[in-house]
Amino acid sequence: MSMLVAGSVSSNGLEKSLKKMCKEGAYWGAVAGVYVGMEYGIERVRGTRDWKNAMLGGAATGALVSAACSNNGEKIVIDAIAGGAIATAAEFINYLT
Repeated sequence: MSMLVAGSVSSNGLEKSLKKMCKEGAYWGAVAGVYVGMEYGIERVRGTRDWKNAMLGGAATGALVSAACSNNGEKIVIDAIAGGAIATAAEFINYLT
């Protein structure tokens, strides 16, 4: 942002921004891959395709990503609940459209 305010684009600032974007993209791509794998795995185990797979896959992904980033048990549970809630909401919105 400081590059734009100053009115000049430096190659160092641009390179730093691109590296950060690539790192964030890789992180979110990995999270999405884990979620899709979890949801599909749960679907195969349960033998049915419904919103519960999204909820369980989101919860498992939230817990796994949280556990990889920190070892705080309370935060892992909160992130698992948030992951399940977000995945379930997204699944219900997908059914509406």
